[in-house]
Amino acid sequence: MQAVHPRPWLLVAWALVWAGLALGIDRVSARAPSDLKLGRLRVGKILFLGNSITLHGPKADIGWSGNWGMAASTREKDFVHRLLARIRQAAGGDPEVKIRNLADFERGLLDYDLAGGLKEELEFQPDLVIVALGENAPSPKTDAERDTFARAFDRLLETLAARGQPTILVRDSFWADAEKDPLIEQAAKRAKAVFVDLEQLGADPTLAAKSEREIEHAGVAAHPGDKGMEVIADKIWRKLRQTAELPE
Repeated sequence: MQAVHPRPWLLVAWALVWAGLALGIDRVSARAPSDLKLGRLRVGKILFLGNSITLHGPKADIGWSGNWGMAASTREKDFVHRLLARIRQAAGGDPEVKIRNLADFERGLLDYDLAGGLKEELEFQPDLVIVALGENAPSPKTDAERDTFARAFDRLLETLAARGQPTILVRDSFWADAEKDPLIEQAAKRAKAVFVDLEQLGADPTLAAKSEREIEHAGVAAHPGDKGMEVIADKIWRKLRQTAELPE
């Protein structure tokens, strides 16, 4: 009896059917942002508010061409994206994400218009907010300056907490400041936010970008490199896991 071989077009058709089924399974298994949870925490919408360590666009006069956290070598290696990669894996899907450089708040403090300046971010109503601010504010030296700094952070965290009841994580400075860091921690406690202590990471020269590659501009070079970004992400991730009550 002559063997019967499937016709080539039929083999192609079967391959397309199986490919379609596989794609369908992938779509079903990936959770929608609204369903994403990390332990007990909702993480479908995540907002990052920071300064140049969080996000900085290209600036030719300082030799910076990236559009991510200064001075990671690539976008995927800044602390924001290292942290997001862990959240995606643990939550089983891709959250909606907004990343904002809010250095103007650091420089303006109480003079910064939160309602106008953060209109889009507040309307986003995030489930999780990562606040990574403080480095660009001058170190307060008087009681009046300390009061201004503290009240500015209180107002920021109160404004964020009033929209959608998010979980808020607040970290202190990468370059430790004996005046500002305690004020940031106290503001986080008053707002019932989760505080992340970076434990003077900036004092470790191996965490600066200049330890990894040659960078002409001293300010860029002092920013965390890939290793520094990974350590920042790790410290935030550990505190986030603890808050979410995820098992080790």
